[in-house]
Amino acid sequence: MIGGGQGAFIGAVHRLAAALDGHYELVAGAFSSRPETSRATGEALGLNPERVYGSYQELIEQEKARPADERVQVVSIVTPNYLHFAPAKLALENGFDVIVDKPMTFSLAEAKELAAVVQATGRRLALTHTYTGYPMVKEARQRVADGALGPIRKVYVEYPQGWLSTFAEGDADNKQAGWRTDPARSGVAGAMGDIGTHAFNLLEYVTGLQVEKLCADINVVVPGRQLDDDGAVLLRLSNGASGVLVATQVAAGEENNLRLRVYGEKGGLDWQQADNNTLLLKYLDRPTEILRTNAPYLSALARHNARVPPGHPEGYLEAFANIYRNFALTLQAEQAGEIPSPEMLDFPGVEEGVRGMAFIESVIASGRSEQKWTDFTV
Repeated sequence: MIGGGQGAFIGAVHRLAAALDGHYELVAGAFSSRPETSRATGEALGLNPERVYGSYQELIEQEKARPADERVQVVSIVTPNYLHFAPAKLALENGFDVIVDKPMTFSLAEAKELAAVVQATGRRLALTHTYTGYPMVKEARQRVADGALGPIRKVYVEYPQGWLSTFAEGDADNKQAGWRTDPARSGVAGAMGDIGTHAFNLLEYVTGLQVEKLCADINVVVPGRQLDDDGAVLLRLSNGASGVLVATQVAAGEENNLRLRVYGEKGGLDWQQADNNTLLLKYLDRPTEILRTNAPYLSALARHNARVPPGHPEGYLEAFANIYRNFALTLQAEQAGEIPSPEMLDFPGVEEGVRGMAFIESVIASGRSEQKWTDFTV
């Protein structure tokens, strides 16, 4: 693991997700740019001190020098956005597969270069767009693909948060606010980069469509803030359908209730994270269906990503773990000379990473432009 030292939020989530199904063992880390913090984190996690490093360069160099049956196989990168590209590139070039937090890189140019490195090295990269890991999101994707809704006409996706409703950038106890609102560490976008990319990825994953044009209204609501904390985007999709995407971090009282609604000619679907074990299917000519996680009537794609009997809730950590598990199953199958199944290959990768960065830069460009519609450019 690179990043995720003491005091970091997402590193612990990654470690829990990786450990859930027993496919990974954490054996080495460069947990912080401060060597003393990295050492303290490694000690707290019970790692061999010889495999706790002071920098990601040192980790990759020394792990590569170990015998093949001892060295790290996968490098998980859980740093702020500006520290994704360099360690991912170095790891891939030195023979390691990579799992990286989203957004994939600091800029679209970096994302394209990293995609070229993946292609050149033949290594694999997974991107932790967590919300596509929920079983009922996968069921939604399968229902759309099977034509249950008919041709898609309208899509709404919203991600409201309230944690940045006041100026928190100078709060020493809120490291997340510090780097996520800093252009030097986060990139050109705030809310649209942090949670807008999740909404965008969820929309494209479930519908199987791609955004081709957009029209964005981007706002900085809290005085003194450098990056957007609120925005709304009109979307034009590849089949001609229209969409609306809303991402805000100033909706006081809201937590993380990401919600997706998709409407076709014959019906619609509705999923939200607040009740993630439920998917609603709505029809013109019959009552709404309420589908539940791991029920026997669900698709193989959804059931592959569920772990407990129907009626027992599965949540965020399990969704996160599905990305780690499917990535591990894919690597294990390939190492055995087998072809991974479609269920194994169902994790976000470098293509989604490039499109995510294109979304960020297209949205910010549109928000700054006087032109009504902006082409989505990859």
